[in-house]
Amino acid sequence: MDKALDRETIEDDRTGMSIPTLRRALEDNLYYLQGRFPEIANKYDFYMMLAYTVRDRLLQRWLNSQETYLKKDVRVVCYLSAEFLMGPHLANAMVNMGIDDQMRQALEESGLNMQELVEQEEEPGLGNGGLGRLAACYLDSLATLEIPAIGYGIRYEYGIFDQEIRDGWQVEITDKWLRYGNPWEIARPHSAVQVKFGGYTRGYTDSEGRYRVDWVPERTVSGVPYDTPIPGYKVNTANNLRLWKAEAPESLNLQAFNQGDYAGAVAEKIVSETISKILYPNDNSQQGKQLRLEQQYFFVSCSLQDMIRLHLRENDNLKNFHKKFAAQLNDTHPSIAVAELMRLLIDEHAMDWDAAWDVTTKTLGYTNHTLLPEALERWPVSLLSELLPRNMEIIYEINRRFLRDIAARFPGDVGLIRRVSIIDDTGEKFVRMANLASVGSHSINGVAELHTDLLQRYTLSDFYRIWPEKFNNKTNGVTPRRWIALANPKLTKLITSKIDNGWVKALDELKGLEKFIDDASFRKEWRDVKSHNKKQLADWIYKRMQLKVDPDSMFDIQVKRIHEYKRQHLSALHIVALYNALKENPNMNIQPRTFMFGGKAAPGYYMAKLIIKLINSIAEVVNNDPQVSDIIKVAFLPDFCVSLGQRVYPAADLSEQVSLAGKEASGTGNMKFALNGAVTIGTLDGANIEIRECAGAENFFLFGMDANEAAALKARGYNSYDYYQKNPQLKGVIDALSSGHFSRGDKELFKPLIDNLLHEDQFMVLADFASYVDCQMTVGTAFKDTEEWTRKSIYNVARMGKFSSDRSISEYCKDIWNVKPVNIELKEYCHLEAGLKVLKKALNVESPVL
Repeated sequence: MDKALDRETIEDDRTGMSIPTLRRALEDNLYYLQGRFPEIANKYDFYMMLAYTVRDRLLQRWLNSQETYLKKDVRVVCYLSAEFLMGPHLANAMVNMGIDDQMRQALEESGLNMQELVEQEEEPGLGNGGLGRLAACYLDSLATLEIPAIGYGIRYEYGIFDQEIRDGWQVEITDKWLRYGNPWEIARPHSAVQVKFGGYTRGYTDSEGRYRVDWVPERTVSGVPYDTPIPGYKVNTANNLRLWKAEAPESLNLQAFNQGDYAGAVAEKIVSETISKILYPNDNSQQGKQLRLEQQYFFVSCSLQDMIRLHLRENDNLKNFHKKFAAQLNDTHPSIAVAELMRLLIDEHAMDWDAAWDVTTKTLGYTNHTLLPEALERWPVSLLSELLPRNMEIIYEINRRFLRDIAARFPGDVGLIRRVSIIDDTGEKFVRMANLASVGSHSINGVAELHTDLLQRYTLSDFYRIWPEKFNNKTNGVTPRRWIALANPKLTKLITSKIDNGWVKALDELKGLEKFIDDASFRKEWRDVKSHNKKQLADWIYKRMQLKVDPDSMFDIQVKRIHEYKRQHLSALHIVALYNALKENPNMNIQPRTFMFGGKAAPGYYMAKLIIKLINSIAEVVNNDPQVSDIIKVAFLPDFCVSLGQRVYPAADLSEQVSLAGKEASGTGNMKFALNGAVTIGTLDGANIEIRECAGAENFFLFGMDANEAAALKARGYNSYDYYQKNPQLKGVIDALSSGHFSRGDKELFKPLIDNLLHEDQFMVLADFASYVDCQMTVGTAFKDTEEWTRKSIYNVARMGKFSSDRSISEYCKDIWNVKPVNIELKEYCHLEAGLKVLKKALNVESPVL
């Protein structure tokens, strides 16, 4: 047989993309991996069949990527994050690999509907919100830009809770995302590492006369890695997401079991596995605080040990470790990495302090994600000393040397030394983790221009004074692959019909849409896409909530984590104001709206949960009042997650971004809304400022104080009760809530929230109320001008190129990580050359690299 002809006609069933090959692969995976034949298979079996068929093709890219990274001398980005909110893998993988059309055809010819199978996937809820979703977007962009990278985190057995709404209250339900298995991950038990907890340290002199420290732990936990391939968009690169599961070194104490102590026999297993059991335990208790610290240290230690092991496989000199790896700390959760990398280098690999410190600071970069003081983690010294005695000793030594240097640079400035100290010794001693990260990293970045400015002026101002060269801004971004190409296929098709498809990887090309804005037929197509998306969301709401909403009304949407600083209750007050106005004057000419909210409150955050109850209580009254329900509707969308976000963002007309200026670091939901054609109503907070600058002030509805005005008002002595007394509309809203009208006559239900607003109002809801209501009136009027609103919508999409995560990652690569793309080539398949070939050297590898 002619070899060239053979290459063209015979495909590998694992990697081939012809329709006959795909159908054979689907059948093989159903039979041999699921153990099913079509007559007895259910939809989930068919989903798993499809997932394994896609994964085979993904593994080809993944293994080629890993092999290339090993053979070439490349620097690898290691992204350390306590959260990775990846979203469903299947549809995203098919879009990124460019195989969705072929898969759809193969399934249709096999008698199956691809969308029905895609919807069977359990979403891994390994994140709480923006932080984890940002990490997921960044992994997508790293792979798309062909940057060698590993994401490191925790394989939580139970992710962020599933949210149910019962009688208006949030109820948390266990997220059993692993109950049916996970086809996307590969367990690597032979690559497990050991993590120490508790015990004591002892000093000794080694054979070369050097003082050394040995940590004798009270217990040891095994960290078992699970690997998930992350594909780039229409490239051959697939990077690795490595998540760690905690296990006991011995899962059964046989001696205790044989003595009849069955509970004691598995006690170590239970204690160890608790570490990776659930995302973010409630830390209102001492046990919860300890578990959270254990989680953070566990995944950081596992990851750093893994990085060192990978380095030593090819290079026995750890002094150039930082040339092989660039590790980014995604917020303060992984900050213990500073002390842990020092411990590993000094204690486990006998490096002297100065050399170890040089490697540590050149390896680590720190991204700060918050301006809220309570979110800048602090751990009691007593807890850290008990749980991580050696790390605590190292933190003390880092602090001693740091403060010595500061005292020399700034003689007599006792206040500075007190503020920048890693140890807060005013009262009970605490370790300030943001200070530790700032001292031990070569780069400190904020995530929006305003956020970085406020970090430099306030939150980390002393560190900016000491090391201005460390500070830089990296405005967040989102991946257009998931948030437009996958979430909004009709808009993707329309855009591509006008400017081709290069924009999916080069989002600045959306600018080309501006030349079509004056085309009436294009604007009509644009509105048709939005109308379709709104109808789809309305159908979902009816099926899920038995609530009918009008797709022709304005979809006014606010979806994000529920928190007082995000001010969902400001929007709720506005709805009550509209309700009151309509009751007083039923003939008012008000633009019909459907107000939608979504998001989860932390289980221990009572005020946030009360805000959810408030929104649902308002919905109960508004939606059941025939006098107003045709004009305004309110819906709280339960269990907001990535897959629901893919329905919500494309359907929004108005994006609510109403946090108090100076409180939101960046936000990424604001970007997802704008990229899908929603117009924003918002404050000058976080990335809103940059979105407004890009979209144009005329295409953004601005209200409220800016950060300087809010700070000045607070400094003068903000009295929220004055606003209540002086604004009759606001007074009417608060009084209606106090009267029990929205709580079935219960006047006490919302009293904690009302008292907070009237007498504290930390986030100045009442101060911005009047401006917000006035701005909403302007929004309503603007929406009635359909053509002009369409123009605003198009401008928002066309000018959002800056907010691609590709741009963000390119800046990290250039300014912080100093890494370059690595091209991955796939080997052409030839069945005549196929077959396993093992080199003798490979047989001597004790543990897998991957």
